[in-house]
Amino acid sequence: MFMRKLFTFCCLCMVLATANAQDPHFSQFFSSPLTLNPAFTGKFYGTYRVAGNYRNQWPTINNAFTTSTVSADFHILQDRIASNDTWGLGVVGYNDNSANGAVQFNYASLSTAYHKGLDEDGFNQLGAGFQVTYANMLINTANLKFEDQLTGSGFTGVTSEVFNAATLKSNYLDVNAGLLYNGTTGERNNFYFGVSMYHINRPKQSFTGAEYVLNPRTTFHGGGYFPLGEKTTLHVSALQMFQGGASETMVGGAIQLNATPDLPKSTSFYFGTWVRFNDAIIPYLGLEFDDFRFGATYDYNSSSLKTASQNRGGIEISLIYTRRPSTDRPVNCPKF
Repeated sequence: MFMRKLFTFCCLCMVLATANAQDPHFSQFFSSPLTLNPAFTGKFYGTYRVAGNYRNQWPTINNAFTTSTVSADFHILQDRIASNDTWGLGVVGYNDNSANGAVQFNYASLSTAYHKGLDEDGFNQLGAGFQVTYANMLINTANLKFEDQLTGSGFTGVTSEVFNAATLKSNYLDVNAGLLYNGTTGERNNFYFGVSMYHINRPKQSFTGAEYVLNPRTTFHGGGYFPLGEKTTLHVSALQMFQGGASETMVGGAIQLNATPDLPKSTSFYFGTWVRFNDAIIPYLGLEFDDFRFGATYDYNSSSLKTASQNRGGIEISLIYTRRPSTDRPVNCPKF
């Protein structure tokens, strides 16, 4: 227990001292489209889509990081634009808690994207997306632990820091944008490539005279799905992310087993693995039924942190509902 508290303190120090490091992230980045690239807004087959994600990173270390998000996006003005184009509008709510809730980030975003058909049928599209975010950061000083509180029994001492039980706050506006190419050569395959940049305006986080600049986060990503048989499909995806001096590389895939291939809304099972280089191996299980898709991953920590985390990087779940009425115009889009 003492080691967990000590590590929580270290994590909090890193959050406060390096606020310009990496953003919160999802292992199932493919199931959180609007936090990956604003150009994914409206890029789905249906009339509207609702997605939710939850991640508990390093749960053995006193809930070091928990992240959740919910988003909704839909198509607009489809009867006023070209039949091979797509225009989407979306909203995102995003919460991230660090150090057992001592540091909280809350985000609210509005995004839009236009996907221009590159051929008559819209099998190939090039999209551009834009997103504006209002961000709010809170530090609950009552939950903070400092080095001068550390005794042989844990953080039981009295700190010399004086906050008068205050809650420190910082608000800012954020600007994000992205590009996305999507194509297909047939009814059972799809491939996409995109690039996004978050924090384009380099917003500032300010607390009691200290000021931190949030570095832009640039992500290159791609993926697709390809048939392996009548009932089997291979899904692959990868990303390369850069932010400040930090980077992240992920690659992996999953096999889809279609139990009812003759139905328009089939039931499928997914199993696969992703790898976050120099950090974790991430098994994945998924279920698709009617208009719902559920996914679960578990990060098996393989980095030098595995001693403190006991190899337990964190659990993550996703749930996506996509309304797909039979009268809807088909839209060529990524599966994830």
